Amino acid sequence: MRDWRAGFQARDKTTWKRGKRQLAPRRRLESDPARRTTAGIESLVWMRFVAAASAIRPFPPSPSPQALRRAAANISISSRKFVGYSSFRFCSGSSSLPRSRAPTMVTPITVHNSLKPGAPVPFVPREEGKVSWYACGPTTYDLSHLGHARNYVSTDIIRRILMYHFGYQVKFVMNYTDIDDKIIIKARRKRLLELEKEKPYTPEQVRELVFKAFQAYAKSNLPLLAGAEPLDENNYIERRDAAYGRVLAGGTLSGEGKPSDAEAKVKMHISAMDAAAQALRDGTGFDGAEEVLLPYLDSLYKDTFDTSDQSIFTNLTQAMEKAFNDDMTALNVLPPDAVTRVTEYVPQIINFVQRIIDKGFAYEANGSVYFDIAAFEKAGNTYARLRPESKNDKALQEEGEGSLSKGLEGKKRSGDFALWKKSKPGEPWWPSPWGPGRPGWHIECSVMASDKLGEQMDIHSGGIDLAFPHHDNELAQSEAYFYEAGKGEHTWVNYFLHMGHLSIAGSKMSKSLKNFQTIQDALATTYTARNMRIVFLMGRWNDGVEISSDMRKQADAWESTIDNFFTNIKAKIAAEELAEGVKDISLEDGPGKALLDELEQAKTDLDLALRNSFDTPTAMQVILRLVRSANIYMNDKTIEPSLRVLEAVARWVTKIVGIFGLDAQAQPPYDGLGWSSATSGPAANVDPKTAVKPYKEVYERVSGEIKALGLDAPAIQVLLDEQTPDAEFSNLETSGEKDMEKLALPYIRATSRLRDELRSIVGTLESEKKKAVLALSDRIRDYDLTDLGVQLDDQVDKPSLIKFVPAAKLIAAREEKIAAAAEKARQKEEARKAREKAEEEKWAKAKVPPQEMFKSDPKYAEFDADGLPTKLADGGEVPKSQVKKLKKEWERQKKLHEEWLSKFGGQ
Repeated sequence: MRDWRAGFQARDKTTWKRGKRQLAPRRRLESDPARRTTAGIESLVWMRFVAAASAIRPFPPSPSPQALRRAAANISISSRKFVGYSSFRFCSGSSSLPRSRAPTMVTPITVHNSLKPGAPVPFVPREEGKVSWYACGPTTYDLSHLGHARNYVSTDIIRRILMYHFGYQVKFVMNYTDIDDKIIIKARRKRLLELEKEKPYTPEQVRELVFKAFQAYAKSNLPLLAGAEPLDENNYIERRDAAYGRVLAGGTLSGEGKPSDAEAKVKMHISAMDAAAQALRDGTGFDGAEEVLLPYLDSLYKDTFDTSDQSIFTNLTQAMEKAFNDDMTALNVLPPDAVTRVTEYVPQIINFVQRIIDKGFAYEANGSVYFDIAAFEKAGNTYARLRPESKNDKALQEEGEGSLSKGLEGKKRSGDFALWKKSKPGEPWWPSPWGPGRPGWHIECSVMASDKLGEQMDIHSGGIDLAFPHHDNELAQSEAYFYEAGKGEHTWVNYFLHMGHLSIAGSKMSKSLKNFQTIQDALATTYTARNMRIVFLMGRWNDGVEISSDMRKQADAWESTIDNFFTNIKAKIAAEELAEGVKDISLEDGPGKALLDELEQAKTDLDLALRNSFDTPTAMQVILRLVRSANIYMNDKTIEPSLRVLEAVARWVTKIVGIFGLDAQAQPPYDGLGWSSATSGPAANVDPKTAVKPYKEVYERVSGEIKALGLDAPAIQVLLDEQTPDAEFSNLETSGEKDMEKLALPYIRATSRLRDELRSIVGTLESEKKKAVLALSDRIRDYDLTDLGVQLDDQVDKPSLIKFVPAAKLIAAREEKIAAAAEKARQKEEARKAREKAEEEKWAKAKVPPQEMFKSDPKYAEFDADGLPTKLADGGEVPKSQVKKLKKEWERQKKLHEEWLSKFGGQ
């Protein structure tokens, strides 16, 4: 490849002079808005590019296209929205830029910004080529569920696109909320239940405790169960169905509209009551009644609960943080660049709150500190930027304050929210100027994000359910902290990205509603990490998702198509030993050239899709269309498909699926071929000898069995003597190869060659050896290699194609084939028996002479000489219409009887 400078200087040399001459017109173009046409802007960008390029001469010793791209990126114009600087193409040997022409204008990156509802807006980071990003992390009080997966996987996809497709340096910060009302309640209740179980209760006392908890839970959460008689486990079912039957049947509380979170919450409470009622009927004590006992015990003992040992809370948060990290690793989510925890930021939070008080935007009341929304707005600031329509939503405000905030007094207005909460008995606390307390929920993120990213960041993200009040309150308190009188409103976040939530039957998946499937359970039962990510890629990141069977089928079909394409391409390349890569593909013509043109168009279409607010559904369709075209080309029997062209397509698709995070073993720049098995783990630390041992054992066993056959076949003897899979493997191991498929290939290829030779000579063998060779050949293909995840596709007059396919998939297909064969054999046997039975019945009937066939029928009383009925049992004549029918039956029986006489001679 030629030096990039040579390529650049090979252009029209007048470019440099023209660039300098155009500096004066450039200034006129900048100063006159009327001149800012698309063409004018393009020319302006080119002028500035030339000027910037001129300014950096002489060139550095070993510059790169990226270096020059950064130089061009420093060109500033007032109309950035017309051009994306990072997308200039520069020459490196050959160039897509025409001689003496300005670079082709490209589409800027746009993004849906919750701060500016509507169409996507241009994405312009504060610092060219760099992105600062804060993401709201989990509240670590329970296991993560599919709703969390939706949020964090979608966030990870966007992050990867920015980093690995658009080339940004992303500083990604995420927090763990480890001080929160939900954590306090969960940890405290868990401990109280443990203590209660340790008490020396009699069975009667336990039942009485559970019964009181049962009634208290119903009164608090299911008020419609109330009646003239006290509620108990015996009348519970009848009252439940009468009061909430409509909800249980899939309806709504009001009888109108569609079910929502309210109905989901009712079902959650009914589920807890069902279990408790069953426990009372069965006399199982605490077992089954935990959900009603937890809040009841909390109401009894929370004020006397000892919180001096905060390990009660930290043990829970640390365990849940580890579980979350394990889930994210399993989902192939990139780890944050920096992690923050609220417990590590309490002093900074206190200082942050004090500064807001000092600026007049917060006030202390009874040991708590509240944000003064009215004062904030009076100073010219905007509250509820994200969800102004929710500004006075009391239900959301109360949810944002937390269930433990009830009873705190002193707010000037109901909408004011807590920056610092006075700790009540049974709650953890930290010393502060306002007394013992703990941080409010919203202030935590403001402090930690500002500490890591400063007074302004490019991106803040989280689930859409956090928009109000959490994110709106974050914005308000942060803008209050950085507010300077006379300078207008402070911008703390430039782009707010909200991931659409995951729904189940119209309700968002939520821990609080207990209508969730944990990530651990989902990965163990219904999903692979790749399949789950594909589902999310097929929907827009900012749209709500309700996973349906059709969506799952669509995702499965997409994955299967791409997986089969990779498998076939890798097999063909291995067979043709073209693993060195694509060379001179620009020289292809005919059908190959057409596919290359489709590849280039796919690159353009995918780039445009990702620039359009990271439109992954369109990107996924672009990939699928290209792969389908490649499959058509690959399977066209009228031509000899070019593996170089197919490999070019496969490598580009590999790169994109790598960028999207669909291969847990791939690393940037994703220049491999294909993806790893969706169920395989990282192989970097696996000892190569250990990894290939099963393949080596198969080869050695097969070789020994072939030798034992004593075949007179020189070609097979040559293979047995001259194949050196051990040496091939050793060379790969020495080179540092970590790809398990490549390491295993020497043994698989050697085994496959032996089998191919066996198949080629089978027609020359005597019966017994032929049977043994065929059985061995089938066993190698269907068992020895299948059990190792290797599929052999037999070809006419060609070596078998070696394909790496997950062993579970191959074994399932084999078992399905065996089951189908067994079913076919069963049906065949049943058909044989049915034919035999029919034959027996036929000849049993045929033995009867036609003269006797009707005489045993009680309907008839008299017969003629041939045995045909003449009189009915009641003495009447046989109707003429019936006589005609009986005559036909007699004739058939006569013919059948004669056939029997002829066949069996009357025996």
